[in-house]
Amino acid sequence: MAVKLKAAKRENLTKSATKEIRLSGRVPAVVYGKEKEAKNVSVDSIQLVKTVRDEGRNAIISLDVENDGSIDVMLHEYQIEPIKDQLIHADFYVVNMSEEMDVEVPLRLEGEAQGSKAGGVLQQPYFELQVRAKPDQIPEEISVDISALEIGDSLTIADIPSKGNYEILDDAETTVATVLPPTKEEDLEADVDPNAEPELVGADRNEEESEDK
Repeated sequence: MAVKLKAAKRENLTKSATKEIRLSGRVPAVVYGKEKEAKNVSVDSIQLVKTVRDEGRNAIISLDVENDGSIDVMLHEYQIEPIKDQLIHADFYVVNMSEEMDVEVPLRLEGEAQGSKAGGVLQQPYFELQVRAKPDQIPEEISVDISALEIGDSLTIADIPSKGNYEILDDAETTVATVLPPTKEEDLEADVDPNAEPELVGADRNEEESEDK
């Protein structure tokens, strides 16, 4: 079920008008889509942030545009003002609920690997996966259990069980989690012989020159 969010039309696109919108606690935004005319709107900043936080980045939003009815959209992009850490602009993409689309979905590792308990180092190369699904079937996140991983073990895309009507587009052989052997200081020191004499740079060359003489 789509989350509802009210939007007001934005007719005046001047900088001063946009500034007033932001000062009033709203975010200027654009609504667009395939074969759809772009619309300039504004939405309540707090409500938008709350929606994304509670429902996820890929949530379907029923955007109730002032005097123009509701449209199903997804938050496509947004801009943050870095100094004040404030949301200053948003792009909404109109979705067709009957058509598949490609999106990025967070990957979450569940459990504690056995190899980590034994001193191994868990690495997660990817934190998001490319997924293809209809808008209302996009998972909020994809989780995979890593508790059985021993030192030297790894998990790939192919090991992730399918729990919904979606397709993971990343290569099946891509590693998403691995447990590396621990690196100990004594192991590094063992590679160095403390009794070895330092090698003299150019020593061989000097000896060859002496023999020629």
